[in-house]
Amino acid sequence: MALWMDAGSEPITESEKADLQAISALKESAAIEFKEQGNECVRKGKKHYSEAIDCYTKAINQGILSDSETSILFSNRAHVNLLLGNYRRALTDAEDSLRLCPQNVKAVYRAAKASMSLDLLNEAKSYCEKGIKNDPSNEDLKKLLKSVNSKKQEKEQHEAEVSMAVLEAKACLSAIESRGVKIGKAMYRELTGLKKPMLDKNNILHWPVLLLYAEAMTSDFVEDFCETDMFATHLDMISFFHFPFVFYSCISFDYIYPMHFLSFLSALNMFSEDSPPLPWDKNNDYSRDVIELYYEASSGSPLPKSRVLQYLLEGTKGSQAETTGEEGTSVIKTSSYMKGSLGMVKVDERRTLHDLLKEPYIIIPEIPVFYIVSKRSKFYKDFTAGKWSPPS
Repeated sequence: MALWMDAGSEPITESEKADLQAISALKESAAIEFKEQGNECVRKGKKHYSEAIDCYTKAINQGILSDSETSILFSNRAHVNLLLGNYRRALTDAEDSLRLCPQNVKAVYRAAKASMSLDLLNEAKSYCEKGIKNDPSNEDLKKLLKSVNSKKQEKEQHEAEVSMAVLEAKACLSAIESRGVKIGKAMYRELTGLKKPMLDKNNILHWPVLLLYAEAMTSDFVEDFCETDMFATHLDMISFFHFPFVFYSCISFDYIYPMHFLSFLSALNMFSEDSPPLPWDKNNDYSRDVIELYYEASSGSPLPKSRVLQYLLEGTKGSQAETTGEEGTSVIKTSSYMKGSLGMVKVDERRTLHDLLKEPYIIIPEIPVFYIVSKRSKFYKDFTAGKWSPPS
């Protein structure tokens, strides 16, 4: 009997030939029946999709149908896998279908749709164009090609924005590194939000700076403290506004060109005697002539460059980008810092932010933080004696 013949051997007797013909007929009948069962399962809806895939697989495994008919089976299975969201399997099935019958337009469409779902946009476009070439009147392929081109354009624009964000962040990181500035872990994000330094076109850093009144733990916030500005200039402006949690760089003067903002404020009468005191300053101790500014020396350890870059990218289009090649060393290689606090150091108001941030014992908690105290306040003695420290 033909069932007992060795694989690859040819039938000799008429009986063996008849048996083989009968087996082939049975396989063909089974394959067609499985195909129809698969089609019926698809018509029944989503609950039967897995069964449809099983039926198409059994039909393919009969290995008896012609290439064009088997191509249809692979294409049908690709269709069901698309419906189930199995895009990789759908693409494989569509490719197998096209290998057997390159003119199968439905397989081309399904290969294009699976490629698009897998974000393989160049491949999806190629499949669409190939299908339209073979079937110029196919509106489904034309519509899909339009969607692919639109998604491709959006992706390219997004990638360009990501690339620009990464480029800007790396330029800022390089500027920080070249200045010998050390960045540590954030301390007061609840007050400042996600604020970061920015590098302008003249290679000048602009820092957000938090000024804390240590006695009351209220704050003023300078959104744009140019590194070339002296501390005295910004303290003068705060004395004018006299409100806690002041975000004075956000105040809108639409008719003032931004570069002349500081000059404009300097021209105002900022030290009038009737300027109101800070709301919590009951004794009016915090007048401009008696306040001092301090920073906490060497609080914490510098972050590695990769972490600083991650911080600079946070909140931008580049936040999800893979930034390889940034070594794990700190932004500045130095052995001059020590872990833990070394105490408060008084700031010379005539110095610029650029000069101060280069000090070896300053580690910036993401953004610079300085403490304001009054020589007239009873708190001053405890503060300068090291009996006060920032809350952890």
